[in-house]
Amino acid sequence: MQIFDAILTDRGSKYAVSGGPCADAEAAKAFIKTLCKTKKFAKATHNTWGFIGADGPIKNDDGESGAGMVIVRMLEREGLTDHIVVVTRWYGGKHLGGDRFRHVQTAVRHYLDQL
Repeated sequence: MQIFDAILTDRGSKYAVSGGPCADAEAAKAFIKTLCKTKKFAKATHNTWGFIGADGPIKNDDGESGAGMVIVRMLEREGLTDHIVVVTRWYGGKHLGGDRFRHVQTAVRHYLDQL
């Protein structure tokens, strides 16, 4: 598991991105459970994730509507399979509107650039 913390801040919201190998939906749930053992990630407003496995793409928006699909699309473009990417957001009190999707993209790009 790789975690890149505090990669982006906007209007009080803070973002982190993490990821690692993942084979199926059960492995994805286990990954999120392990990530959330850290109190900081357990208290996050959103832990949005996506991965592409043998059965196709699986995503979870965790309340950040549409963000999981942004992650899946980026993974498809990269051709990265069997690997989960999680974008974590701590809400800062001000709505970000469409900027939140750009921030998800920035976080995923940061993660992919580190591979």
